[in-house]
Amino acid sequence: MRMRRHSAGNDDEAGIDLTPMLDVVFIMLIFFIVTSTFIKTTGIEVNTPTADSSEQQPKGNILIAVDPNGEIWIDRQQVDIRAVRAAVERMRVDQPDSTVVVQADRDARSGLVIQVMDQVRMAGVQDVALAATAGAN
Repeated sequence: MRMRRHSAGNDDEAGIDLTPMLDVVFIMLIFFIVTSTFIKTTGIEVNTPTADSSEQQPKGNILIAVDPNGEIWIDRQQVDIRAVRAAVERMRVDQPDSTVVVQADRDARSGLVIQVMDQVRMAGVQDVALAATAGAN
């Protein structure tokens, strides 16, 4: 004899429709991606000097770091002083009104920092700021 499986009759009622839940999850994912802010980093940690007269910058679109060893970092990549101008020009294509913040370590050579700022100005950016940590008032 053959054994038959006894089914409930309607196969349509057996599953749960996940489409509305997936729609809600997808909409929430889009919402969080659009509203999130992305923190830009240079790729290294620098010890900026303190200054009592430092002011809060609204934001710097292009960050350049100079470490005590004379290395220059832009967008998590080490660059040569001769490549700073080209890198800034390339980044300004996406953001033409961008500002540049130079994060120089307190032990970095001032001559190299001035060369970096000079290269940034030759790239067409007039708004160049030098990062400093707020000192005690």
